[in-house]
This record gives sequence, C-alpha cells and structure tokens, in this order.
Amino acid sequence: MSYTLLYWPIPFRGHVPRFILSQAGAEWDEPGFDAVLAAKTAPPEEQPTPFMGPPVLIDHGTGRALSQMPAICMYLGRKHGLSHDPDTELRLLCDASDILLEITCHHGATMWTRDSWTSFRDDRLPRWMRGHERLVTETGVSGSGGYMSGAETPGLSDLALAALWHTMVDRLPPLRPLLHDTAPVLAALVNRVAGLPALLRLRDDWADCADVYCAGQIEASLLEMLNEDMRA
Repeated sequence: MSYTLLYWPIPFRGHVPRFILSQAGAEWDEPGFDAVLAAKTAPPEEQPTPFMGPPVLIDHGTGRALSQMPAICMYLGRKHGLSHDPDTELRLLCDASDILLEITCHHGATMWTRDSWTSFRDDRLPRWMRGHERLVTETGVSGSGGYMSGAETPGLSDLALAALWHTMVDRLPPLRPLLHDTAPVLAALVNRVAGLPALLRLRDDWADCADVYCAGQIEASLLEMLNEDMRA
C-alpha cells in the first residue's frame, strides 16, 4: 500500500482524505479501531507523528507521517496534482473542520437540546451553506481549479466540499432538503463529485455502514433531533 490512514471506521472526518485518495487512484490501508486507539493513546515518542486525535496519514513512499485533516489533505492535493489554489483549498478544509466540530457539539462535549439544535439548524448551518454557495458561484473563486473553475476534472476544493456536504446529507438524509433549498449550486456540485466512478466505488465500500455518520452518543443525539424535526 502507498499509504496508511489511521482513522475510526466511520465516515465523518475520515471521508475528506478518503475522497482525495480515491480520486487520486491511490492505494491505502486502514488498520481498524484497535490500531487507531493504540496509536492515539501511545506516548508521543512512540506515535507515527505526535498527535492528539486521528486522522493520521503515513506515506510509505517517503516515510512521512502527518496529522490534522487539513494538513493531510493539502499534502495529498499537492502530491497528486489536485491542488490549484492553496489559499482557497486550505480555507475550505478548515471550514470543514469547523462545521464538523459544530454539528457534533465539539465532538460530543455536550449533547444537542431542542433549543440548541433549532438554533444551529436554522442559523449557523444554513449560514455555512450559503457561504459555500457564494464561493462556488462567485467568479472570484475561479482560480480554485477543478469543477469550480469549469474544468473537466475535480480539484481539491471540489473534493473537500463533496466530502463534507455530500457525506453529511447522505448519512443524515433529513438535512438534504436544507442543503438543496439553501445552496442549490453547491448541492449540484457535491452530487456531481460524489457520483464520479472512483467515489462511487468508495461509497459502495462503505455501504455496510450506511446508517453511520459520526457514531456514538453524539450521533444518537443528532438523530433524535432530526427525528423530532420530521415528526413536527
């Protein structure tokens, strides 16, 4: 294998580097929950690279190990010719980290309540969507390369957005209408990217986990809110 990706066996944050690796045609292995936990809890001196939480990427061709999702994705984008506008790409990857942190209440530090969820669903989440809609549609972002600039192949920005938004609404279907109504151009972009052959194969590989997004108590809390929304 060209790479090892250390991440929990769930989509969530791990699907961002997975989308990039898949589109790049790279080979990688994922050693599973126990190996990730062992690496995470090992002393810093014994880790592949010092890190507090996954993902971690190990490039077996160079021996280099990287932590932090944006750093991993920027590295892969450069190495595989997918990076065209590093400033915009890094911004979108950092946005993705922030959004994933928010939708999980800082990775389960607290659980959703009806009031906190309603505020997030009606304000912050659609605001994020509208912001990315503007970036996708504005001519000023045309230097980003890939589909966002009218190219025939996706770039790192396209893959970052698809890994974030398509994965979210695919695993949390009640949010799909919100994305499509709030940011229709963004929704069309991420659907197009997620429909590419390499990414369809990746998604098929995860079909057995079709009902898992971020897992654990925070996912249960999210689903409780979404189910209440649907009954209202």
